[in-house]
Amino acid sequence: MEHDINETDKSLPLSDEYNNLMSTMKVSVSKHLLDEYFTTVWANDYYYDLIGYPKDEYEEKFKNRPDIYYSKLGYLDELAKLTAAVMEAINNGRKGYSLITRLPVKGKKGHIWVRMNATFTDEIISGKQVSYTVITNIDDLVQTQKTQHITTNNLPGLIFKGIIKNDNELELLDEQGKNKKILNYKNENYNIMSDYNRQIIRKYLAEVEVGKHIRFLAKLKNNKNEDTWMQINGDCIDWIRQDPIYLFVCIDVTDLTDLREMQVKLEKQSVELKKALNEAENANKAKSEFLSSMSHDIRTPMNAIMGMTEIAQMNILNTDKVNDCLKKISVSGQHLLGLINDVLDMSKIESGKMILRNDSVSLPEALENIVSILQPMVKSRKQSFSIRIHNLVHEDFYFDALRLRQCFINILSNATKFTPEKGSITVDVEEEYSDDMDYSKLTFTFTDTGMGMKKEFLNNIFDSFTREKDGRVDKTEGSGLGMAITKKIVDIMDGTIEVKSKVGLGTTFIVTLPLKIDKNKVTDYTLPNTNVLVVDDDDIMCEYTVSNLKALGANAEWVDSGKDAVEKVINAHDEKTDFDIVILDWMMPDQDGIETVKKIRASINGDIPILIVSAYDWSEIENEAEGVNGFLSKPLFRSTLYRALNKYVLKTNDEDYLDKKTNYYDFKNKNILLVEDNELNRDIAVELLSITKANIECASNGKECVEMFKSSKEDYYALMLMDIQMPVMDGYEATKIIRKLKRNDSLTVPILAMTADVFSEDIHAAKAAGMNGHLSKPLNSSIMMKEINKLIK
Repeated sequence: MEHDINETDKSLPLSDEYNNLMSTMKVSVSKHLLDEYFTTVWANDYYYDLIGYPKDEYEEKFKNRPDIYYSKLGYLDELAKLTAAVMEAINNGRKGYSLITRLPVKGKKGHIWVRMNATFTDEIISGKQVSYTVITNIDDLVQTQKTQHITTNNLPGLIFKGIIKNDNELELLDEQGKNKKILNYKNENYNIMSDYNRQIIRKYLAEVEVGKHIRFLAKLKNNKNEDTWMQINGDCIDWIRQDPIYLFVCIDVTDLTDLREMQVKLEKQSVELKKALNEAENANKAKSEFLSSMSHDIRTPMNAIMGMTEIAQMNILNTDKVNDCLKKISVSGQHLLGLINDVLDMSKIESGKMILRNDSVSLPEALENIVSILQPMVKSRKQSFSIRIHNLVHEDFYFDALRLRQCFINILSNATKFTPEKGSITVDVEEEYSDDMDYSKLTFTFTDTGMGMKKEFLNNIFDSFTREKDGRVDKTEGSGLGMAITKKIVDIMDGTIEVKSKVGLGTTFIVTLPLKIDKNKVTDYTLPNTNVLVVDDDDIMCEYTVSNLKALGANAEWVDSGKDAVEKVINAHDEKTDFDIVILDWMMPDQDGIETVKKIRASINGDIPILIVSAYDWSEIENEAEGVNGFLSKPLFRSTLYRALNKYVLKTNDEDYLDKKTNYYDFKNKNILLVEDNELNRDIAVELLSITKANIECASNGKECVEMFKSSKEDYYALMLMDIQMPVMDGYEATKIIRKLKRNDSLTVPILAMTADVFSEDIHAAKAAGMNGHLSKPLNSSIMMKEINKLIK
């Protein structure tokens, strides 16, 4: 598979300033797909400078495929090392790899030595996971090391590294292999800390304790048990706790023949080696600091967010359309933030460990997001797609929504690829109680009518880079990473995944997860008696929907065709027992939902609300859906049905019962001090806080905040929301000053940090300054209210 860089990476534009900065840093940054070719999606200018091939020549000759590049230049062994590093990282659950390797380059030299640091992200392009690779040129360092190795092996002396303890003992850390040929290891007096040498070095202990250079003449025993005089020079190169680590260069001066000149050369090479190591470490540090400093700038909206904003502005008077746009903007924004947070979490990148979040998540919203992402794929292949709910009592659980979405999209995208046109894909969701009353066992069953898999392949389906060798799928794109990643995520969530498949009869994946119930969310909402007709050709869907409606207090019945629905509505109208609302599936055989609506409207006089239900995007039929009052997305959860009946039958615009119970906070008569230098951010925070009826006062910097607090009465402020990065005085400094003031409330007034910095060290810095908590920007009103409610008196 060949990728056009300009086509593939339109979703993540890179500014010239960003590119120039990385080129100035002399660091190559490239973006790859984790497919069988390691396809190059994008690379900065320095990457092409590094390999010697201009971008156009590289794309023409090698088609953006590193495997072709390595093969044509005769470096298949390095390609094998790179593949092995990727496989090992994935198999061990790491999020990337680090590799020192030879990189083929244009010209007579053939190659250079580089360090590759790769990070696997959650970004998916064309069904493939994306990896970012930073390449640092260490050719000079490697050549220096080789020179040093050759030089030291030919010197009439030795080099070793160790720690000189306070008791004059030496702890060896490593040493040259040739030491055994020079020193007598059977004689304890070979040790540099023999009694004789200990007396000599005792006068240098003060210098050793502070890591200064030392130089002395030592007497050792060689392998012939003869005295050997060594001129020893020691330099501190690092520290372990309070102990300095010394690099000792030992020259045999027993037979003085040009050794003075050789010693000078060795010392010079040692300095050059240390300089090269420092340069490599500085390059690594620069990369980390660069990513950290860019944490604010890269949090810019994606094209999808801008597009939905423009659509909302064009339809500003269409409330339903604007609400739909805002909902999609929110979903895209949350997804983007989740991905960015993963990239910026440097501790996770360095450790290579996947850490899952444990947030309270609405399962209906999570599944609706998955449906939105899957819709274009299903629509393009004219496939039937449905999600069915069974025995679902709870709707809010604690889990990592981003990772769960990643798992399910991996499974469903494969289902769409390997299911023919007009085939069907079904997701069944069922809740079972577990032995622990705080948890429920959720079983997600994914069933497709695709081509299926051979029995012998099923044992390897969760292995990395594995695809079935079958003529039916050889032309289907895929790297074989999706299922391996899915299995690892499910394992981390303490769940299980199994697969059943037969050739020609489709495939079923069963994912079982123990999820903690969010018992803070209210689910006991009810409605007055209403008469509801449910119409769907899926019997299971009808029975579950009717069951949920009855649990809400409604009188509900169902039919499985549009024709029967028209007849039911007419009969009820004739008997003066009209339905209060009709919930009608869009995609039905013989007579679809739109046609059924037309016949109902033509048959009776009356304004019965009719809602169209679908797992597909209804935007294409919205304009021609005359007589339809509204649209609902499948699956229909109990909360979804409650909101629909509340809006279309009871005609109320109030917040629904669930939101009233969980999201409303009353801070009337409480004084909150908002400290924020950005006027727009300040206005947003004030607007979000206004619904709590609290009295909001504002300060534009830390100094102003301190003065306002000093001049206020004790216990006047119930809470402070403190931005971190501000002019004049930042939030950390302001908090430290407040905590040191001599007044009774200086230590008790709650202070919440507000910042776009999401690194763990930033959260620790907030706590160290005396803050009570940490809110990340952009502010999530629900999370902000919960945190304030915990602290406010």
